[in-house]
Amino acid sequence: MSVAMRDAFGAKLTELGKTNDKLVVLDADVSSSTKSGLFGKAFPDRFFNVGVAEANLVGVAAGLAANGYHPVVNAFAIFLALKSLDQIRNVFCYNKLPIVIAGAYGGLSDSFDGASHQSISDIALMRVMPNMEVIVPADSRQAELALEYALTRKNPVYIRLNRNAMPAVAEPADFGAKKVITLKEGKDVTIAANGITTSMVMDAVALLEKKGIDAEVLSIPFVKPLDAEGLAASVKKTGRLVTVEEHLVAGGFGSACLEGLSKMKMTYDFDAIGIEDRFTETGPYDALLAKYGLSAEAITERVVTLCGKN
Repeated sequence: MSVAMRDAFGAKLTELGKTNDKLVVLDADVSSSTKSGLFGKAFPDRFFNVGVAEANLVGVAAGLAANGYHPVVNAFAIFLALKSLDQIRNVFCYNKLPIVIAGAYGGLSDSFDGASHQSISDIALMRVMPNMEVIVPADSRQAELALEYALTRKNPVYIRLNRNAMPAVAEPADFGAKKVITLKEGKDVTIAANGITTSMVMDAVALLEKKGIDAEVLSIPFVKPLDAEGLAASVKKTGRLVTVEEHLVAGGFGSACLEGLSKMKMTYDFDAIGIEDRFTETGPYDALLAKYGLSAEAITERVVTLCGKN
């Protein structure tokens, strides 16, 4: 049974709090949604609800980090990435503070609240910040591993979390190695999936096989730092790359992949699947993913076109 990423993250916070007395958790009055409230019930003296004031939330976390604690900041991804960006840049990143930023309801997963709450620019904003690492887990287990990893770091780490339960993908042998995770080997095209799009890509594999396309599938949770060498090894073999992300195409995961590969002397065919230059809308989550080209069927169509099979 699939476990919602936010539930797994909240439970892992509580588990880690038992052995790490420097772990403190802060929330912006959405702890029932982010599930950080689980930590708050277990450790009320180390849990701080600052109210609906994300910029202040970040400032409080910085003070705690400067005094030897390791804060985990929880709020909706859209508001952390926009309302708190000034403080994240000038306090977290400039001073290289050990703070975990947990952006809940990432991508389109806050589907029924519409464009004001759907976070489709957070990866671009966070990865441009010096000293910041950016992780986009594909499933609940990767979310747990991302938290464990982030709490070992001496710099800020942004973890983008999804609201919904998603199918599990293969667990990496060593998440902390920050390498691409090969879910399926293939020879015709490399499909690099970021976040929850990994499950859609795996569904697309069967459809592609029926069309005679043998796809290599990579799950890449680390947007920054990006394992460019691991990605390049696959693309050199297949000669084609399709990136898939639940984010605006501009500045996101696909852009990070192109930047990483630009340092390699290689040629390949490329397509980036994501949300084009527009705001999204209210609706059921799966329907929105399909509308913006992130269903297995839509991914299949784009890959077929790139491979010249249509």
